[in-house]
Amino acid sequence: VSARRGTGMEELVRALGENLPTGPFLYPEDEVASAPVRFFVAEMVREAIFKQFHEEIPYASICRVEEFRDAGNRTYIQVTIYVERSSQKGILIGDQGQAIRSLGTAARSRIEHFLDKPVYLDLWVKVLAGWRRKPEQLRRLGIPVPQEHRLH
Repeated sequence: VSARRGTGMEELVRALGENLPTGPFLYPEDEVASAPVRFFVAEMVREAIFKQFHEEIPYASICRVEEFRDAGNRTYIQVTIYVERSSQKGILIGDQGQAIRSLGTAARSRIEHFLDKPVYLDLWVKVLAGWRRKPEQLRRLGIPVPQEHRLH
């Protein structure tokens, strides 16, 4: 892009759009790059956990999207948050459910912005004791574990 024709990102995007050929989609519509939308949704819930709970909880939690479907004018998303101990579950839920409601509000806001549509976010918290140290649990949660790797 010539400096005489303009500057900035807008000019670059315009020039690329004019000069690149159009072609077929290489990934399914719900995938961004090589990761599905479900991955990003789970990470947005986990990000909300990091922002709300600054100590141990974020590192002992993992989020898994169990259900993702369009339900009329909004998307229904069910996410299970797995933690290692019952005490962590209690912290995530909070007194009379206050913490999980706050967490859901923060995560839903980010997800709605990402999907550009309203979302019904259904959060569940379950204990999966010692999941970070058990290769079979890591695999079940979608985390690849090399065969020869042993967790201590």
